[in-house]
This record gives sequence, structure tokens and C-alpha cells, in this order.
Amino acid sequence: MKKVSLKFLGASGTVTGSKFYLETPELNIMIDCGMFQGLKELREKNWEPLPIDASKIDVVLLTHGHLDHTGYLPRLVKEGFKGSIIGSYPTLSIAQIILLDSAKIQEEQAKKANEEGYSKHPKALPFYDLKEAQRTIDLFSGRQKDEWVQLSDNIRFKFRYNGHIIGSTFIELEIFEKLFAFSGDVGRLDDKLLLPPERPEWADYLFLESTYGNKLHPKENIAEILSDLVQKTIHERGTLIIPSFAVERLQLLMYLFWQLYKKNKIPNIPIFIDSPMGNNVLGVFEQFTDWHKLSKADYEAMCNHFNIITSYADTWKTIDDKRPKIVIAGSGMVTGGRVLTYLKQLVDEPTTKVLLVGYQAEGTRGRQLIEGTHELKLFGKYYPVKASIHFIESLSAHADQAELLNFIDNIKNTPEKVFLIHGEPGALDAFKVKIRDTKGWDCHIPKLEENIDLWL
Repeated sequence: MKKVSLKFLGASGTVTGSKFYLETPELNIMIDCGMFQGLKELREKNWEPLPIDASKIDVVLLTHGHLDHTGYLPRLVKEGFKGSIIGSYPTLSIAQIILLDSAKIQEEQAKKANEEGYSKHPKALPFYDLKEAQRTIDLFSGRQKDEWVQLSDNIRFKFRYNGHIIGSTFIELEIFEKLFAFSGDVGRLDDKLLLPPERPEWADYLFLESTYGNKLHPKENIAEILSDLVQKTIHERGTLIIPSFAVERLQLLMYLFWQLYKKNKIPNIPIFIDSPMGNNVLGVFEQFTDWHKLSKADYEAMCNHFNIITSYADTWKTIDDKRPKIVIAGSGMVTGGRVLTYLKQLVDEPTTKVLLVGYQAEGTRGRQLIEGTHELKLFGKYYPVKASIHFIESLSAHADQAELLNFIDNIKNTPEKVFLIHGEPGALDAFKVKIRDTKGWDCHIPKLEENIDLWL
């Protein structure tokens, strides 16, 4: 028998910080390598060295490019990792954009904290800098989806489309003829831009995300909600601010507003896209047309409808623009990015509307806003929240409980073990009960830094 040791180094009992480590007789493999986001106690874990020797990891396989799946990579390299970082080609394009943008923001925030003196440390340091991000990118190695890639004599893997963001996949990892299936983040069945997720047919060990394991997305009339918010924004001569993830959500919002304008559901209100990272992601959509539904003509027409902001000076011009307007800016959970500048200036105005779309993790400003906070801490100072806060959950790029059950419904065998990951405790517990009742499968909810030995 062969021993495989599993270590759950992130996204275990929580949603973010995805890191799953497998020690095998032939190779040491990490699946995803993300940063923790949200609660301070989780964010502080980013600064702690991993409880493994990074120099002994042979390869990192990435399900997709989001920060909570890739953002720890430069620290891994700093800790001694020298192997290959493998993902689908669009995933590596997204990861490159995200890591460079993240490093730039961290450098800027550390500089600002030092200049304005609001860091609790003698000197604020970036989590990693641009040079460290670039050293990481140099280790990237792309692979096609749907093709087996041999890593060693008895280990191979395959990327398969799962529709969460462009380039996103689930991973089938075969170790000594046992199939380990890592769902990554599973996408929606009826996404406007992406194809439905493919589904695994076999899994001896299944690692299944559970972000919405206890919920069904509400059946909301998105067009009506957006049209209504636009009309009210025009009537009150205010600003509609939409914090947005740069990958997928931004492009989806652009598509929705463009469609509403084309169908005469909203007037030609100025719409500003203020996300340098999001602008770069648009280029990934243009490059990898077989990963999404938009035709080249539609893509170009959509982009031409918006005011794309490229400089920070234009951010301030947009804030000073007195016309009713829509601003879509990073980041989606209001944890950083350009949206903080807009909120700092406009969140205390009753004519401002803030629309949050998709999942808001515990401990983020986005979660605080939907829970009714009366003030927001931005750049070390508190600002009263007088803006009206709105929330559309159904625009999430994560599958809900029914879609997750659909994702696993094609598995023909009974997995030896199902590991439920990427969820807050309530979602994990509810999903465990649901799978046990509907499938009779043996589910385990791993704790952070739990070790499990499997004998194959």
C-alpha cells in the first residue's frame, strides 16, 4: 500500500486561503496557493510561515486565478519553492494580472501607511512586492484543458472546465490509479458569459467547495433591480457605486448594463469602469474566446459603451463629475482597490447608492455594509455610512446548493471520502447533512491545518 498524506492549509472551516498539500511516494503536490481574506485572525495567518517545507514541494496546480487561490504564491517562492506552477493558459494570464496588481497595491498601501503613520508596526511592509510577484510568474507553466498530463510514473492530472471565472477548472489528479477530484470553485449553470460547468464522472476522493452549501440563490429579476437603481440615481442626481471583482463579475456587469441600454431599459447614463486589473482581464476575454460565450463583435461593442479609466487622476475627475453616474470599481468585497477612494469621498452622501454583488466574506467591509454598519474604516479613519446599501446575491459566480448537487450528480461510484472545503461553518454543516441524506456519502469537514493519511 502507498501512503498519501493530506494537509489542509487553507479554505478549511473557512472560505478563503485555498491550499491543499499532498505528500506522495513520488511527488509533493500543492493544489492552489491562496491568501486568506476577511477576518483579521485569518488575514494574520498570511504572515505566518507554512507548517511545511516549501522547498520540498515539487509542483503547484491551480484551479483558477482568484487571489484566494493564487495570492500566497510569491510568499511560497520566498519560503523556498522552486518547482512549476501549472494552470490552464487563461488561469495563468489571470493569475499574472492579479499577482502584479496585488503587489502594486500592497506596495502603495505600505508606503501610504508609513507616510500617514497609521500602521501599528514601526514600518509597514508589503506582503510581497513587484519583484517577488515577477519571480513567481517566471515559474508559470500552462497546459490545455481535457488532456492528461503525466507528472511522474504513477501521477497524472487533467484540467476540466468548471465555469466559475475565465480559465477556471476542476482538477482530476490520479495517484496510483486512485482519482482525487478537486472541484475548485464551481460556476453557475446559466451564466451569461460562461458555459455550464463540466462534471466529474468518478472520484475516489472528492474535495468539494461549499460556499453556498446551505443556500439556493434567490430568483431575482436582475434587469428590473438594475434599471430601478439607475432611474433612482438619475432622479436624485447621485452616484451608483458597484464594488466589483475584476475577474468575471466586472465583465458580467458590463454585459448586463450594455444589454439594458440596447433594449432601452436604461438611458445613456455615464458608466465608468475604474479597475486597472479589470481592464487587463478584458484582454484575457479577447484572447481566449473558446472559454466564454461572447462573439468578437459583441465583445468590442460592449467595451465601447463604457468609460474605461486608466489613471488615478481620472478617478478624481470622476468623483468630481457632478452628473448622475455609475462607477464600477475594484474590489468586490471592498477589501482594497480603487473603490475605497470613491467610498471615502461619497459614502456619507444620501444620494449615493452602493450595490454589492455576490459573496461577501466574514470580516470584509462588504459584509459590514450588507449587515447595516453605520460607519466604515477606510485608510485608518472612520466615515459615516449615509449611502443606501443594496445587495444582489444571485449574481454570484459560485454554484448554489442545487448546482453543487448537480455538479456531483454525474459521479458513478461512491467516493471513499468527500472533503467539504471552502465554506463557513453553517454552510459546511448543512451541506454535509444534505449530501449524507441524498447520496449516503461519507463526508468530512477538515479543520485548518488538519493532517490526514490515506492508504491507497
